[in-house]
Amino acid sequence: MSSKICILIIEDEAAIRNFMTTALSGAGYKVITAKDGQQGLVMTTSYRPDVVLLDLGLPDMDGMKIIRSIREWSLMPIIVVSARGMEDDKVEALDAGADDYITKPFGTNELQARIRNVLRHWHSRRDLSLESLGTFRTGELAIDFDKRRVFVRGEEVHLTQNEYKIVALLSKYSGRVMTYEYLIKEIWGPYAKADNQILRVNMANIRRKIEDNPADPRYIITEVGVGYRMMEED
Repeated sequence: MSSKICILIIEDEAAIRNFMTTALSGAGYKVITAKDGQQGLVMTTSYRPDVVLLDLGLPDMDGMKIIRSIREWSLMPIIVVSARGMEDDKVEALDAGADDYITKPFGTNELQARIRNVLRHWHSRRDLSLESLGTFRTGELAIDFDKRRVFVRGEEVHLTQNEYKIVALLSKYSGRVMTYEYLIKEIWGPYAKADNQILRVNMANIRRKIEDNPADPRYIITEVGVGYRMMEED
C-alpha cells in the first residue's frame, strides 16, 4: 500500500488515538493526529488528508460541526469513529456528510476495511470530481462547481448543502436517470433509510428555487417511480 495515503485521526482519547495510529501505520498509511476539534480543522486544511477518522465527542466542539465545516469546501472521505451507537446519531452524522460510521469498540480489520471501502469510492469518482468540472450550463441554469454556487439568469440561487449536492450530482450525469435509491445513498450515505420522502422534500425546495414553474419543471425531470434526470448541458 502506498505510504502516500494520509489519514488524519481526530480523537481526544490518547489510548484510542495511539491504538489506531499503530494499526494504520503498520498497514502502510501515513498517520497524523489531532486531539481536539480545532486542531483537527486546521490539519484538514494544512495536510488535505485522504481520509479523516473523526470522534464525535471531542472536548472543544461536537464532531458534527467538524463534518459540516469540512463539507463546506471538500469532499474528502470522513469516517466517524464514535461510542455513540444510536441510530439517530448515525443518521445525523451521515446526513451531515460523513461517508461511514464505526461504533466503538471495533477491530483493526474492520477499521482497515472501512478505510479501503471509502478510498475505493473516492478514487472511482476522482476523474469525475465535481471540483474539477468547471461550470455546467443548461438553459438559464449555471452551476459553478469550483465555487459551489448556482445561478439562474445570472442571479445566484441559495441552496442548502444537501440541495446543492443533489443538483451537482444530477448535473454531473446530465441526460441520465439517477434512481431514488442511488441519490439517497450518494447524498445521505449507506445507512440512510430508503425513504424517498426526504428526497422529494429537497427536490420540491430545489424546484421552487430554480424553476419558473415548479409544477412543470424545465431543468430537473421526474421519471415517475424511478428517479430524476437533469436536462443535458448546452
